[in-house]
Amino acid sequence: MFAVLVDFIIADGMEDKFHDAIQAHAKNSREKETGCLLFDACVNPESPHEVFLYELYTDEAAFKAHQASEHFAQFEERAGAWITSKTVRLFTKLES
Repeated sequence: MFAVLVDFIIADGMEDKFHDAIQAHAKNSREKETGCLLFDACVNPESPHEVFLYELYTDEAAFKAHQASEHFAQFEERAGAWITSKTVRLFTKLES
């Protein structure tokens, strides 16, 4: 299991556009990628410019395939200018 956590800060006035774009991107990822197990987009209810992603993939290769996908490139092109800050954290599941 490969987990990806992403924190975004969105430019003032672009929150609604970003929210729409990230929801479409999450849906595309879940529906088009067999290695994408979960892709949740969350927003801080008190600060709509703060967005958090929680993504789960079968493995790191599935995440790399996600990054190479056409819909990832389209999202980056569409929403990139609206992002003022982006922090990505990567984790693997501890095996018991």
